[in-house]
Amino acid sequence: MTVPVMVRIGALVVATTAFYAYVGQMVPQKEVQPPAEIVLKTDLTTAEMAKVGREIMEGKGLCLTCHTIGKSGALRFPDLAGVDVRAKTREPGLTDVDYFAQAMYEPNAFIVPGFNPGMPTINKPPIGLSDQEILCVIAYLQSLGGTSTVTLQTKHRYNSGGAAPATTSATPSTSPSPAPTTAQPPAPAGNGGKP
Repeated sequence: MTVPVMVRIGALVVATTAFYAYVGQMVPQKEVQPPAEIVLKTDLTTAEMAKVGREIMEGKGLCLTCHTIGKSGALRFPDLAGVDVRAKTREPGLTDVDYFAQAMYEPNAFIVPGFNPGMPTINKPPIGLSDQEILCVIAYLQSLGGTSTVTLQTKHRYNSGGAAPATTSATPSTSPSPAPTTAQPPAPAGNGGKP
């Protein structure tokens, strides 16, 4: 007995669909929720800021998607272990706070040798961290190889603390800054990621 071609094709389609449906159900299903909103108190200590900064890096900031802490070998972006020590000398004239701020607000201003550009500007969508959240991340980064010194009142050139970024004119700050910030011309693009 000969089975018609259309019946054989139909059977093949049904068998293929059933097979892929079965395999699809074997893959673990995971429901992904948006990161929990972190409410920052106005009286956070520097140590609390560092803890919150770690939470932001793991969640909303998506930092640990590309950066690692304490790993070596072929890395997508620089490892962050001991990053505060490197940040203090990475770019002449910039403090560690200024360097970290530049890395987040203008990630392509300086590229670490050996890495490609690609870090997003994290104060803009899709990440969209606030200035206070970025200060918490800076507090955490300072704790990696140094001592956290920032507070929620710390000013740098990207949050009205010094020379204005890019093409806008400088506005003097009325708040004291923990370290003087001088405007630096953009560094030539290299071949690495931040920080």
